Order: sequence, then structure tokens, then C-alpha cells
Amino acid sequence: MAKLIIQQSPSLTGKVRISGAKNSVLPIMAASLLAEGESEIQDIPALRDVFVMQELLENLGASTSWNGKKGSMKVKADGLKSYEASYELVRQMRASFLIMGPLLAKMGRTKIPLPGGCAIGTRPVDLHLKGLAALGAQITQEHGYVEAYADKLIGARIYLDFPSVGATENIMMAAVLAEGQTMIENSAVEPEIVDLANYLNAMGANVRGAGTDTIKVTGVDKLTGVVHGVIPDRIEAGTFMAAAAITKGDLFLENVVVDHLRPIMAKLKETNIHIEEIENGLHIMAKDRCKAMDIKTLPYPGFPTDMQAQFMSLMTIAQGTSMIIETVFENRFMHASELKRMGADIKIEGRSAVIEGVDRLTGTQVKATDLRAGAALILSALIASGTTEISDIYHIERGYYKIEDKLRALGANIERVSE
Repeated sequence: MAKLIIQQSPSLTGKVRISGAKNSVLPIMAASLLAEGESEIQDIPALRDVFVMQELLENLGASTSWNGKKGSMKVKADGLKSYEASYELVRQMRASFLIMGPLLAKMGRTKIPLPGGCAIGTRPVDLHLKGLAALGAQITQEHGYVEAYADKLIGARIYLDFPSVGATENIMMAAVLAEGQTMIENSAVEPEIVDLANYLNAMGANVRGAGTDTIKVTGVDKLTGVVHGVIPDRIEAGTFMAAAAITKGDLFLENVVVDHLRPIMAKLKETNIHIEEIENGLHIMAKDRCKAMDIKTLPYPGFPTDMQAQFMSLMTIAQGTSMIIETVFENRFMHASELKRMGADIKIEGRSAVIEGVDRLTGTQVKATDLRAGAALILSALIASGTTEISDIYHIERGYYKIEDKLRALGANIERVSE
């Protein structure tokens, strides 16, 4: 098992290029199953989840090829031979459930295990199934599997009880080949939804309203493969913004979409962090200890739950008392106990956390309990006195491409070691 060994580091300085968004890449890879001919997806980070999805597509009969130098993948799904997803692959990654909509649209049926992923709270698939059933699918669940069958999908009006990103994506992908019009109300509005819609439209779909709370999909007869570059990863960008803030650094972030980062920027500015918008990037400069802040996680365009752990790290050394209210996932404070091992003063009650800023943190042995928790521990380790050893970093490597290399290039004392 690999670990990260981190020594207290100087202020981070320099430029860092933000990778393509994992949360865009995975649904776009799934959507490639819908096309006739070959698609090429560009600016893909070489992450474990990406290669799990690649293996899953190949397991279904699609052909894929990965170009590591270019960070691109070609997918051709003309030879699909199976509608049943591998249990071993699906249990590794929640996003694998996104093949359900495309398989139902393309093959008329699918069988898929209930998905795995980070243990940050219950993320039921009932909204996915509700939407697909509304399109005419007959759905059964037994022994940990979901089966769906439809002679023909028919457009429908679907209201989501919660603006679920995954459900919006699955329904949208199923609807593009359905007969007639589908309207998804209270849909998710995340930038990754817009990126998926742009990909589908480039292939010949008719999707309108992505980025608003009502998406209209008019079914078409077929889709054809295209070349598509994914959007930059706003959560990776936010993590490096927090790294600049916690180390009193001076960073230039390249390859970002500034509008996607507004909620994060607003909170950092509250804490006296200087942020300047530059062409295709951001300049973040932090000279002083940051001030305490309060955040409440919400679906986009609110403050992202995927940045909550990193901001908790920042709050641990802020001046004053901060509060976090987590509204999206009920079990997303697992990193708090690890941060307390480093000397943080955190009190948890239900979905609320109160963080009293301390003067310093101390390095120790900690464990990444999930993807963003691991990122939070890295941030705290950068300023903790002594040495911090982070285990279970496979969680971190699910969502951050060579984060240790990027941080080291900015001046961090960080090393990845294998036991």
C-alpha cells in the first residue's frame, strides 16, 4: 500500500495546470456507448476511476484506446455484446451506474449491480430509476442488482425530488434516443451537466436548457462519434486555491473556467485571500493568516460539498471560530477525527461542525477516509510541524492526477512511497 509522507512546507509558489474534470469525463465516457462510430475524448486525467470506466466499457464490448501522452481516449461502441455490467467493476466506483441510461437507450435492456464508491453517505439510485421508469422502462431490483427493460423509450415529463447530478445525467442520456420530448424538471445545474449536454449535442442529440433547472430533450434516431475536450476540474482548482490560502502561498492556476469557481472564490475573499482573474486562469495570493468563515454546502451554484473537507482544513488554523453546515451528505465529516489527531479543535453535532482556529497543527499518522478527506489531510500536512504520514491514499488517487508531483513543483515537501 502506498503512502504520502509530507514535511512542513514553505509557502507554495508557481504555476499549476488544472486537469480535466473527472466528474465530466466519466459520464461522457458512458455517453460514448450511445454513438455510432468512434469518439475521442480529450484532456482526460489518468485516474483510477477513468481506467475502471474504460475496463467497464470494454467489458460490455466497446473498443477503447488510451493515449497517455495526449491524455485522450478513443471509444467505439459499435460492437456492444453485453448489457450486463461486471459486479467487480461496478462495486469500485459509483459513477459506473451511469452506463444504465445509455445501455437502456442503445440495447433496450440492462442489468447492473448497485454501485460502490466513497462511504460519505447514502446516495440512493431511486431518482435514476424513477426517471427511467417514467420513460417506459420496466425495472426490477433483487439480490443487489437492478434490471431494466424497454421495447421503446418514450419521452416524458420527469420531476426530480432533489437535483441529483447522476440522475439528471442518466435520464438525459436515456432520453436522447427516446421517442418524442422529455422534460427533466428540478434538474441539476452543475457545469458537468452542461459539458455532457454539449457532448451529446455534438454527437447529434437535441438537448436544451442544460445549466438551468429544466432540461428538454427531443429524441433523435442516432448519434455519431465526435471529438470532445472536457472542462477543467473545478474541485482540483479549488483544492489548489485552498493550498495557496493555507500555506500563505502565491499561485497561478492555468486551465480553469473562472465562472465555475465563483462560490469558492467568494468564500476565500471573505478570509482576506487576494484573487485576481487572468486570461484562462486565476492568481491566488495569501500573505496573512486567514479569517474564520461559515459555509453551508449546497448543490451548484452553492458552495460545493466536494470542497467542504479542504475548507475545514483551512478553518483549523483560521483566526476565530468557523462553522460548516453539510446539507448534501450525512456522513461527510469523517476527516474531522483525523484532523483532530493533528491538533485541530473541531466539534461535530449532526450535520454541523464548529471549528476553533488553533495556532499550529502537528504532523502524525493519519488515514484518508475518502477522496476529498484525503485532500484535506494533504493541505493540513503542508503546514503541520514535523512529519505527516497519510495512508489509504488510493482514495486520493481516484480524483487527483499526480497531486504529489504538482505540489512538489510548487515547493511542497511531499513524497509518495510504496510499502
